[in-house]
Amino acid sequence: MDKRVWHQHYDEGVPSEIKVPEIRLHDFLEQSARDFPDRPCTIFKGAEISYREMNELTDRLAAGLVELGVMKGDRVAIFMPNSPQFVIAFYGILKAGGVVVATNPLYTHREIKHQMKDSGAQIMLAMSNFYNTVKEVQSETDLKRLIVTNIKEYLPPHLRVLFSLLKERSGGHRVTLAAGDEWLQEVLDAYTREDRPQLDIDPDDTALFQYTGGTTGLSKGAVGLHRNLVANTLQGAAWLTPVQGAPGEGVTLMAIPMFHVYGLIVGMTVAVQSGSAMVMIPNPRDLKDVLTSIDKYKPNIYPGVPAMYNAINNHPDVLAGKYDLSSIKACISGSAPLLRETKMKFEELTGGKLVEGFGLTESLVATHSNPIMGENRIGSIGLPFPNVDSRIVSLDDEVTVLEPDEVGELVIQSPSIMKGYHDMPTETANTLRDGWLYTGDIAYMDEDGYFYIVDRKKEMIKPSGFQVWPREVEEVIAENPKVLEVGVAGVTDDYRGETVKAWVVLKPGETATVDELRDWCRDRLAAFKVPTQVEFREELPKTTVGKILRRELVRQHKERVEAESVAD
Repeated sequence: MDKRVWHQHYDEGVPSEIKVPEIRLHDFLEQSARDFPDRPCTIFKGAEISYREMNELTDRLAAGLVELGVMKGDRVAIFMPNSPQFVIAFYGILKAGGVVVATNPLYTHREIKHQMKDSGAQIMLAMSNFYNTVKEVQSETDLKRLIVTNIKEYLPPHLRVLFSLLKERSGGHRVTLAAGDEWLQEVLDAYTREDRPQLDIDPDDTALFQYTGGTTGLSKGAVGLHRNLVANTLQGAAWLTPVQGAPGEGVTLMAIPMFHVYGLIVGMTVAVQSGSAMVMIPNPRDLKDVLTSIDKYKPNIYPGVPAMYNAINNHPDVLAGKYDLSSIKACISGSAPLLRETKMKFEELTGGKLVEGFGLTESLVATHSNPIMGENRIGSIGLPFPNVDSRIVSLDDEVTVLEPDEVGELVIQSPSIMKGYHDMPTETANTLRDGWLYTGDIAYMDEDGYFYIVDRKKEMIKPSGFQVWPREVEEVIAENPKVLEVGVAGVTDDYRGETVKAWVVLKPGETATVDELRDWCRDRLAAFKVPTQVEFREELPKTTVGKILRRELVRQHKERVEAESVAD
């Protein structure tokens, strides 16, 4: 790739282009096991699994999966939160020649059924407290067998005893397996690492079906090849060069869910590639666990989302200085806009760098980020990663490349981009065109190569024919010192056709009126962008990685309006 304007703004030591080797994704684990055999791979409530042990466990699981009938290219699902077992399952599946289908364990029956039927997975590795949920929907899928693990199995001995006494039964972790299902530990115990079959797996084989969040419609399975995931792992690692330290010395806080591609790549595979220890946080909303883990294990890297950092900023124990957060050197924030106040306050509390980045499931995952040490431009998703080319194209013909500061659709080229959507040729052809990924994001680039997201193409609001981007209104309302969170979307309006509505969560102890917030907006926005409706809420619906679900807010609004109409 030729030099681009953004390359001059890279941090020192970050290359504009990297060579992507012809390897498989699990080769990173095997290399770290050779280079750092005694280094912790995972740390879970104090219990450690070394890289040597993790490599051996995944070899043994691969042998078991092949014996159970998994063949090269078969999809195998994972249904569990962040835990050592997730890492074992992920790399064990890859070594068996399988394709990982990482599924959100909070999904409903409908969502589980869709992903299992679409992927065709016949085996699932699941945490025991979700076992009964999966069994209820199994008959409507192709799933033939579940391999089950209990969260306590990789806890330290004393916590394992306490868990058995106090939480196992009440939390639904103690289950009886149906015929044909197996315990993970029994599978592992039945094989040695020498039993692992030596399969012909190459970089062009499929490694992952990663399903889109479904925030704007039907969840689609993005097909990721080994080479795609290797590329994005190395791109993310290169970006962290200024703060990562020597290989085998880093510690990554794994609070972002690994069933989401952001946590999977920016968190797990980047950590494994560099021989970093991963501190497992099963529930990212358990702030005590997050803060205690930072204080105790001293992570230097903490990938997350704005909601996580904002929660830490406002936690009373953090403000009282009860936790030492100074080990944190870098946090790349994704999935939602990072507000200036959140960034500045978090950096003040930790002394580390919090930068906004950007990525998509279809690009597996990160493509842009603000420099870790260099200039951060508030509101910008930053610069394209090494090996990434980006441009803004016209919304009219979707081809003409626009000049700096002109608004159009963001399109991307990268070695990390998916092969396509599983069994969706039309959607694939619409999204991948002439080697470019059409993101559906409306954006612009400034003269220095920093990119800015205006909003999602599908979420533009058109009150009386005008164009309003929800993100712009959200950013204005979020600047109000009384506001904790805000979501903005278009709702049906008899007069305008569609109008702007804001759903607002106030900070604890604060009060505000609809008129007060609308006056705030009038001073900062054109009249047609000012919300005509404001609804105060205790909380907003979000994805598991903290992205506000505008579509769900609109659905709830519609249901309420229809109910009120019936009542009248």
